[in-house]
Amino acid sequence: MRKAAIMILVCTAYGAGLLACTPTVKVEVPDKPITINLNVKIEHEIRIKVEKDLDHVLSEDSGLF
Repeated sequence: MRKAAIMILVCTAYGAGLLACTPTVKVEVPDKPITINLNVKIEHEIRIKVEKDLDHVLSEDSGLF
């Protein structure tokens, strides 16, 4: 009986300790607006090199298509 009372007391203390450690999260609106500065420079270059033989294969007279 005494062992059971001690276990109940220990479990109660343990549970109270867990409840005391719960984190608090607050969501608030900032006082200043959020600024996203995007300085993006996009450069692209496309080069297509076709050799004469390949150009001949892909031409309309080759009968490939």
